[in-house]
Amino acid sequence: MTDNISRYRQARDRMIAYVADDAAGDGFSWPELTGSFNWATDWFDTFARGNDGTALWIVEEDGTEQKVSFGEMVLRSDQVATWLSSLGVTKGHRVILMLGNQVELWESMLGIAKLGAVIMPTTGALGEDDLRDRIDRGRADVVIANLSDTHKFDRIDARIRRIVVGGDRDGWVSYAQASAAAVAGPFESPTTVDDTMLIYFTSGTTSRPKLVEHSQISYAVGHFTTMAWIGVRPGDVHLAISAPGWAKHAWSCYFAPWIAEATIFVYNYRRFDGAGLLRQLRDKAINTFCAPPTVWRMLIQADLGARPEGLRELLGAGEPLNPDVIRKVEDAWGLTIRDGFGQTETTLLVGNRPHRPVKAGSMGQPMPGVPVVLVDPVTGRPATEGEICLDLARSPLNLMTGYVGDPSRNEEVMADGYYHTGDVAQQDSDGYITYIGRTDDVFKSSDYKVSPFELESVLIEHPAVVEAAVVPQPDETRLALPKAYVSLASGWEPTADTARQIFEYAAAHLPAYLKVRRIEFYELPKTTSGKIRRVELQQREMAAHRSGEALDSEFRYEDAVTTSA
Repeated sequence: MTDNISRYRQARDRMIAYVADDAAGDGFSWPELTGSFNWATDWFDTFARGNDGTALWIVEEDGTEQKVSFGEMVLRSDQVATWLSSLGVTKGHRVILMLGNQVELWESMLGIAKLGAVIMPTTGALGEDDLRDRIDRGRADVVIANLSDTHKFDRIDARIRRIVVGGDRDGWVSYAQASAAAVAGPFESPTTVDDTMLIYFTSGTTSRPKLVEHSQISYAVGHFTTMAWIGVRPGDVHLAISAPGWAKHAWSCYFAPWIAEATIFVYNYRRFDGAGLLRQLRDKAINTFCAPPTVWRMLIQADLGARPEGLRELLGAGEPLNPDVIRKVEDAWGLTIRDGFGQTETTLLVGNRPHRPVKAGSMGQPMPGVPVVLVDPVTGRPATEGEICLDLARSPLNLMTGYVGDPSRNEEVMADGYYHTGDVAQQDSDGYITYIGRTDDVFKSSDYKVSPFELESVLIEHPAVVEAAVVPQPDETRLALPKAYVSLASGWEPTADTARQIFEYAAAHLPAYLKVRRIEFYELPKTTSGKIRRVELQQREMAAHRSGEALDSEFRYEDAVTTSA
């Protein structure tokens, strides 16, 4: 185990040196960890125990704040692990963790990991149906949730241990009991490198989210690349705008900063306030800042002012940024927002690296140690334009174990010696990669991945809907809005009231981040075989966007639902 810790630190230090001196990263190789390893006990506890540096710094909208030192985080997570163990939680148990940006989230992630149990991060935006699916297919043993979310589990008949944070409720064990636990630590690694550490749910092109499994090293070591892309260093204060429950939160609000021994800074707000966020960047001397393009687009509408003192690195993640946004930030602060690319299934694969030139529109170059190859979908051979893949012959460390309980999908994405991301790009002579699009119809809206099939599956359950096709409608703020083209059933009229009913039905059966925001009653274009020609609908939306003219025949969620309220 000591050898593993030593190898981990040496490789981490090599990657940090790469951040400071670009040439140092050219010969980077992953640490060869074998046998026993647990990131929480072997890495975090090793550097954090007795460390007075700030591990977590949370600031609320009203200005109240909470700081937790690394040493305190070790003890708090030891208490959580001890208490969970007393409840029967042990290695291999799967724990749904449905919390917001609060201290309990971080201490629980560490505490669960210290037991060798499996963390299953879950967004609080989910409703009853989605949670039932996650519990059933994820084979969850425990759920930890805030009091305000416990009602979502009332009609879920599952034999799972239920733990409530922030209050008391019948049938639920109070998380507050953990603070009274006599610590059984320090804990030793109960896991090997191949044991499961995390399971994330992610939407794809099917009606149900995929279950992505990560080992004890695929994220915990793999996020060396994310740390390098961010450019975060020991002692830095890092702020990333990200919601718990999604993989990006683990990327930038857990692994990357704590791998670097930096402070995780969180700013909680209910409604976006550009001036308030800028104030945090200045007052708290943030060094590295990562935000989705939606936030950047809204931020430039505020007065950026002079560059906040201490701010060194800016990053955008989720989808490509508009060049105009990048230019405005550069003009104001003299810093370039750097883009990157990765998936829930991986860590950062491609990135515009610190100290290297940024080419407009490019995601950057493959990160050190990551065997990125563009594969021509027709020939199956490497090309300058094709699907972004990982060469499995070179054993990419920062890749998932696979999709849980889905051997056919695993076979599909690992076919022909490559891991297939499903994203298409082109690469220039300098190795810079520019994103083109998805190989399927998935699109991004406000940094969330939207699967048309998932939305359509809900829409057609409404009695008014015979068929539906969901496509992205271009939007300056959210990049795209989910729009549904609907073929009506007999007896239903294409009226505002019909649209309202469909809007409300979809909202009640889908997570809030998958809200259908536009509906148009339309004769769906089809191929001779009867398949809907989505490309025609997408072209129609693009043409309307370019002309600047709204489609008079569409209904807008904010008008239909608000008007009826």
